[in-house]
Amino acid sequence: MRKLPLMLVSLLMLWIGSCGPATVETKEGWTNLFDGETLNGWKQLDGEAQFTIEDGAIVGTAVANTPNTFLVTEKEFKDFILELEIKVEHESSNSGVMVRGQYDPAARDGKGRVFGYQVETDPKERAWSGGVYDEARRGWLYPLTLNPDARSAFKLGEYNTYRIEFIGNELKTWVNGQEVAYVVDDMDATGFIGLQVHSIRDSTDAGRRTLFKNIRIKTEDLKATPMESDIYVVSTIPNILTAHEKDRGWKLLFDGNSNKGWRGTKQEGFPEAGWSVRDGMLIIEAAQEGTPRPGDLITEDRYSAFDLSFDFRLTEGANSGVKYFVTLSDGNVGSALGLEYQVLDDERHPDAKQGIDGNRTLASLYDLITAPKEPRFVQPIGEWNKGRVIAYPNNKVEHYLNGVKVLEYERGSEAYRKLVAGSKYKNLENFGEAEEGYILLQDHSDEVHYRNIKIRKL
Repeated sequence: MRKLPLMLVSLLMLWIGSCGPATVETKEGWTNLFDGETLNGWKQLDGEAQFTIEDGAIVGTAVANTPNTFLVTEKEFKDFILELEIKVEHESSNSGVMVRGQYDPAARDGKGRVFGYQVETDPKERAWSGGVYDEARRGWLYPLTLNPDARSAFKLGEYNTYRIEFIGNELKTWVNGQEVAYVVDDMDATGFIGLQVHSIRDSTDAGRRTLFKNIRIKTEDLKATPMESDIYVVSTIPNILTAHEKDRGWKLLFDGNSNKGWRGTKQEGFPEAGWSVRDGMLIIEAAQEGTPRPGDLITEDRYSAFDLSFDFRLTEGANSGVKYFVTLSDGNVGSALGLEYQVLDDERHPDAKQGIDGNRTLASLYDLITAPKEPRFVQPIGEWNKGRVIAYPNNKVEHYLNGVKVLEYERGSEAYRKLVAGSKYKNLENFGEAEEGYILLQDHSDEVHYRNIKIRKL
């Protein structure tokens, strides 16, 4: 066999190195997405932040008056385990990693827009690094109010190791070995990996840098890493539980197919009309003239300390509620009494303007404590919102809306009893202080949809 001259071989190797792919196979099935020297295999989308290479790292430098900028892989990925290191040099440099990222070239009047799942890098006081944000679409899927212990994992000014697993419809994240987020969602099955440099409002922050290195991915022979803690799972898949949730004692209160586990407050069985099960939803129908109302639904079982989650979808102007510690011992002829997580169209239902300082608005402890809410954390009427109530064994109670904690209180405390004394419940002895009670879905004559109702005893 004829040998090539040494100089020709050297030139050929240089040519291969300059135009070859950025992905390099490594041991144990990992592939390097960044070769440490070039941006081969990557392309820039949306904004005009600068991406350069320095000491084996991709350096993203903020530029004023430009949208969020993304450096994304030319290749798309389905199921994978991704690892990389990220360093943020200044707290103004919010960043993130797009996973199964999407791109709409027609958005922003033809300027294009990146959207989809983003694993957050949040160096400010909020500290939601590792949380999951749905960029330019649904907003926060997993804010770190759901996992406050993980807020200390990220270190400003240091390299932080991110591990992201997206296998099937389960997205899990770790920061520096700390379990951070667990999302179950099936909106996007494949997409690119992207590195973000966030837009900046203050021109004095121009030139701030975010660095990425040791970016590697594994796409074959994947084995999901089980979460070891009692991490809360956010699922948008109707009426299922993950293996993790089952292992941690979660139970479905509604299976999506039947009315099993529920009955009317004023009858032994499930109401014959008014409440229905269809398309994976438990629905209270709107009132019809001349038709008797079915009344509220309650669980067959009673609960003391618990973690309760539920999805709800309001129709325009609708009112309902999720009550807990309902005893049915009050003899009330109307809706059964209990502590109530208000479910309401705040803009269109008059009840939002009743009570004191908004304590009858969405997610509030009805007539007792107002739930302050930022509009961006509330999905519009006709879209699904996620409610959550945690009642701890020590009588502390928390309300959440779409993953954000909106209020907390302690049943039986002096402050709580003072609130009751100034409310519509003032003449009820020990209101809301029962050791256990039913979970209730309220019939308020409006159409409201429920699903993903699950509970764990604490």
